[in-house]
Amino acid sequence: MKYKDYYATLGVDRDASPEDIKRAYRKLARKYHPDVSTESDAEARFKDIGEAYEVLKDPEKRAAYDNLGSNWRAGQDFTPPPGWNPQFRFDAGFNGDPFSFSDFFEELFGRPQTRAGGFRDARSFSARGHDERVRVRLPLEDAYRGGERTLHLEETGRGARSRTLKVKIPAGVTDGQQIRLSGQGGSGTHGGRSGDLFLEVQLEPHATYRTEGKDIHMDLPVTPWEAALGASVKAPTPAGKVDLKIPPGSQTGRRLRLRGRGLGQSRKGDLIVHLKIVTPAADTPEAKAFYRKMASELPFNPRSNLGV
Repeated sequence: MKYKDYYATLGVDRDASPEDIKRAYRKLARKYHPDVSTESDAEARFKDIGEAYEVLKDPEKRAAYDNLGSNWRAGQDFTPPPGWNPQFRFDAGFNGDPFSFSDFFEELFGRPQTRAGGFRDARSFSARGHDERVRVRLPLEDAYRGGERTLHLEETGRGARSRTLKVKIPAGVTDGQQIRLSGQGGSGTHGGRSGDLFLEVQLEPHATYRTEGKDIHMDLPVTPWEAALGASVKAPTPAGKVDLKIPPGSQTGRRLRLRGRGLGQSRKGDLIVHLKIVTPAADTPEAKAFYRKMASELPFNPRSNLGV
């Protein structure tokens, strides 16, 4: 019979607290659960972990085990000390076929009596389903107004399945934002609750608008006279057209801010308009004459500040 180091099995120190032992057990049990693990020795590892936890979680059994001393090494031939008789009586209940404790365990503590509803074997261990992440591409208008999307999901792992899910996209979502759908992820095993589904929003490129966080930016062409004299012009927004006042003496690059017309939910960003002066083409004799008249009557050197 070989000695088994239960502390090494759980990866904890011999002075580990009950909380540390429980935490280590839960982590390893999820990792090596045969229904979710891809390790070839998952079932054997899961049983070893369960056996170690059965001893170390119980103060009396742990104390009896510790009395064996710390000089033993895993795999060494082991014989209980003379007079060893801890006299433990306990039940280990199972849902399904009995879980087999090792000879080492039974030599120390005796063969457990079985009953339903106690210690569970690998087939009855419940585990939470895994979280899933899906990228959702949206036009900016849909992100601004919100709407519905139909997703076709392929669940991986054991019991793989396809499903269709209708989801609501809240108004004002931003690029890169994650939307959590509780319980819509991978299915749990043996009664465990389902994981969550996370939708990552990705905004599609737009011909007119660009986004920076919650703010929406756009370039608005204006005529030289609208910029020089001031004007009220129509401007597009994701919510529809608006009247925008151009201040007199505006230049290309001037920014006009429409507050609260950007993205966002509890607190919306802004729509920021960048003015861009566009000159008419001099493609007719009349247009050329007009430009020559401007040059003679409105002498202006836009490069004077450059010293040229």
